[in-house]
Amino acid sequence: MRVHFIAIGGSAMHNLAIAMKLKGYQVTGSDDEIFEPSLSHLKNHGLLPSHQGWNPSIITPEIEAIVLGMHARADNPELLRAKELAIKIYSYPEFLYEQSRQKTRIVVGGSHGKTTITSMIMHVLKHLNYKFDYIVGAQLKGFENMVSFSDDAPFAVFEGDEYLTSPIDPRPKFHVYRPNIAIISGISWDHINVFPTFDIYREQFAKFIDCIEPNGKIIYCADDPEVCRVVEESQRNDIKRIPYHTHPHGIANGIWSLDFNGTSIPLKVFGKHNMQNISAAKAACITLGVTEKQFYNAIETFEGASKRLQLLAQGTSTSVFLDFAHSPSKLKATIEAVRELYPARKLVVCFELHTFSSLTKDFLGQYNGTLTGADVAYVFFNPHALELKKLPPIDPNDVIQGFGDPHPAVFTDANNLVDVLLQHNWGNSNLLIMTSGNLAGTDLQHLADEVVKH
Repeated sequence: MRVHFIAIGGSAMHNLAIAMKLKGYQVTGSDDEIFEPSLSHLKNHGLLPSHQGWNPSIITPEIEAIVLGMHARADNPELLRAKELAIKIYSYPEFLYEQSRQKTRIVVGGSHGKTTITSMIMHVLKHLNYKFDYIVGAQLKGFENMVSFSDDAPFAVFEGDEYLTSPIDPRPKFHVYRPNIAIISGISWDHINVFPTFDIYREQFAKFIDCIEPNGKIIYCADDPEVCRVVEESQRNDIKRIPYHTHPHGIANGIWSLDFNGTSIPLKVFGKHNMQNISAAKAACITLGVTEKQFYNAIETFEGASKRLQLLAQGTSTSVFLDFAHSPSKLKATIEAVRELYPARKLVVCFELHTFSSLTKDFLGQYNGTLTGADVAYVFFNPHALELKKLPPIDPNDVIQGFGDPHPAVFTDANNLVDVLLQHNWGNSNLLIMTSGNLAGTDLQHLADEVVKH
């Protein structure tokens, strides 16, 4: 099958393109800009477009399907040409669904924890030599790509994003996947540009439950009142409801462990939120036939997904962590996790406002009180990011007011922030960097290495 990817350079898109080539498809693609690591990945697989930009002349009747990335616009010239030729056009999630129609689909939804829960399920299934397809939003140890499809795998594990499907399809992605087994980890308002009120945002999870295949299952966090509400209000009488709670655990000498039938199982991850994630992953694996003993044997070797409480550097009395956290709930949970692991160390938090919601003045108040667990807090935003997202400017005082007590120090120049961080006395202190970006191009690994030297 010959498939052309419009906007092939996206994080998810280029991984899907590579997966399809590895499956034996003829793959081509185009984009108007491609950055690392997508550029190198595509080049290594012989999929890097020879020219950047859109060229409708390369859209020919020999192409059997178009996969449209979110980065493309509805008036994309290649898309318009494909419509003229009546070529089948798929959004990214639609194409994933088509690849998995005959499989049992496990779809992980929720405002937080999606990537980690998906990664945990993948880790356990691989540990047990299960065959499965997958799509996950981070690089995971033991997996070369973030997407994989095959003809013989009976299961497909999908990270289910609630953001829009494509420029011409306003449905949330996770509505398209039609799960046999659905997971909802938590509901906390996000994507204000698409869901302007919390009620509208919450409604997407109610619709997600409606999208479960007949006689399917919903695994949900019973510790989250909003999740319980949408599950209890659902009129679906044909699906099985499987609640989960924070897994019983203990902490000793900086090591988190699970409590199971009187046995302590040491972990390589930490934080209360990860104890919830483990419970979700366990429930999903059990539905696929994994035994409890098999699950615990596998999960104790799970080291986490990239940029999810990732340890960047460690000294004798200083550790530097990087986390993808950007929503208020993620911010609070991540800070609490590091604080619980190192209760005797000073905690310095550095948070970047980077997403559309976080850079919206009216949303800043949602962060009120989220920095309570920090001893020192810095918040950074890049005014150029506001311009790129076509958002009105925000003032540092707006940020200070939005976060409330404790007031963070606000920076708009990454170099100034780095200078301040390097001037700290890092004895018996940890640094937690939280961003879905990279502090305006800062080499975060180099910064972490320098911090632990001080």
